[in-house]
Amino acid sequence: MEFNSKPTKETQNNWSRDPNNWIGGIFYYNPQDKRLFPPKKIKQLGWTINFANPNSLCTAIAIIAVLLISTRNS
Repeated sequence: MEFNSKPTKETQNNWSRDPNNWIGGIFYYNPQDKRLFPPKKIKQLGWTINFANPNSLCTAIAIIAVLLISTRNS
């Protein structure tokens, strides 16, 4: 795979299943994976945050802040 090419769906799936990309089996950390919210190991359980991508952390914090503010004002 070339450095600038977009990874294939198969490569992305392999990253999600690779235990080396999971810290403690809970936190997904893969600097090669540019997705903000990759699927969990078991796709039926939804998505997780890629802690190696700073944009995903900012997005998650913004979503949590909006939810907290909206529940506080209602």
